[in-house]
Amino acid sequence: MVVNSISFLLFFAVVFIVYYLLKGKDGKRQNLWLLVASYFFYGYTEWRMLPLLIFTTLFFYGLGIAIGYYNEKDEKKASFLTTFSVLGGISILLYFKYLNFFVESFSNFFNAVGLHTNGYAFSIIMPLGISFFTFKLISYVIEVHRRHIEPCRNLVAFATYIGFFPTILSGPIDRPKQFLGQLSHSRTFDYAMVVDGSRQILWGMFKKMVIADNLAMITSGAWGNYESLPGNLLFANALLYTFQMYTDFSGYSDMAIGVGKLLGIKVAKNFNYPFFAHNVAEYWRRWHMSLTSWLTDYVFMPLNIRFRDWGLKGILLAVIINLMAVGMWHGANYTFALFGLYHGLLFIPLVMNGSFMKKRKEIVGKYGLPRLQDLGKMLGTYLLVTLGLIIFAAPSVTVAGDYVWRMITEMATVPNHGIIGQFIISEKTLLVPVLTSLALIVIEWKNRKREYGLCLVTDVSNKYVRYLIYQAIILAILFFQGVTATFMYFQF
Repeated sequence: MVVNSISFLLFFAVVFIVYYLLKGKDGKRQNLWLLVASYFFYGYTEWRMLPLLIFTTLFFYGLGIAIGYYNEKDEKKASFLTTFSVLGGISILLYFKYLNFFVESFSNFFNAVGLHTNGYAFSIIMPLGISFFTFKLISYVIEVHRRHIEPCRNLVAFATYIGFFPTILSGPIDRPKQFLGQLSHSRTFDYAMVVDGSRQILWGMFKKMVIADNLAMITSGAWGNYESLPGNLLFANALLYTFQMYTDFSGYSDMAIGVGKLLGIKVAKNFNYPFFAHNVAEYWRRWHMSLTSWLTDYVFMPLNIRFRDWGLKGILLAVIINLMAVGMWHGANYTFALFGLYHGLLFIPLVMNGSFMKKRKEIVGKYGLPRLQDLGKMLGTYLLVTLGLIIFAAPSVTVAGDYVWRMITEMATVPNHGIIGQFIISEKTLLVPVLTSLALIVIEWKNRKREYGLCLVTDVSNKYVRYLIYQAIILAILFFQGVTATFMYFQF
């Protein structure tokens, strides 16, 4: 059950109506209903892993209370329990996401040195959303130990935070202080917030179903048949894949945030128009913000403090480790580690000239358009990101290298009509995503200071014109949606 399906619409209609009927003074009944709905949603999607979600929630709930207790009584025990909790959370990820990777890697190593082993792989089902809810659990115990929050003694509220159904499968990754604070009181029906949430859901559906799914019809075939395509089509495929990744993932985030707003809950922002970034450091401050800020707070900052005596070398080492963690968070493959290392290396000149943490002041050219030099920086950053996503998307490092080599060396090859036909199924297949992507870029540039692109509708004073805009988007979704594809980040 995904957020852009009919089954989810029916499910959420029931959740929404009952949720506001249960309004009370303290919000406890609403929290309980959200928890029931969240566990039903997760169980419906992956029932075999629901016990794991419940067990880890109970376990970390108890650890949080114990850490809070020993914060006042015995700091060493509090630190030990926090370390135990963090290692426990990491162990869950290592088992479900990386065990087979390590077994295969060791087996290949032993075979390479002449110690032959029988290849063996464990039959492990990876729980949906494990990377997201595990990071919530880890951040909670760290925040309790740092005394940034009091331990949550309301089990229902804590379980709702961990299992909140709009975000459990693909984020955003909410921080405990902001989210739990919203569960401490009743949520009343807020018409303006519901309208805003509905608008953001619609915008997310447009990005996912009209742009991303149509782009997927092109890129999926190209990735599976890349050896037969000339370099220029491989380059075009990579450029389209980058935009597909953005519209797919940010589209889901918009829908999840919008659903949260319909329930009176503000979910963490996840994207801030990353393709308007002038360098990769700014890009990472705008892309998957809930993950990058999480890793900045809990990985980069502690490492930066530990390596501070090493000067710029220490900062670079902390940055590279942090970005490799970003890569490996996505899964067990050398491509993800190389993807993180690649981005870490791109930070070297930015760290050396001291610009990687600086926020620039925007200067706009004539007619509100970006200046030529700024446009060049945006395009350059997009190309660097695209090269990294070739590594990210490839099934192996060998394929990634072969893809890049063919793309560069065969760039001048003129494709024949048969090959173009393999790449582009029909004119509609190409025109719909390209034209809507261009429209999206224009709309997002115009509204880059706002939370999401469709906020432009609030500038329209005539309500009938606003309704026409909404209807046009709905019609575009109905008539131009691509073949429905699974959200790309469900696999992580």
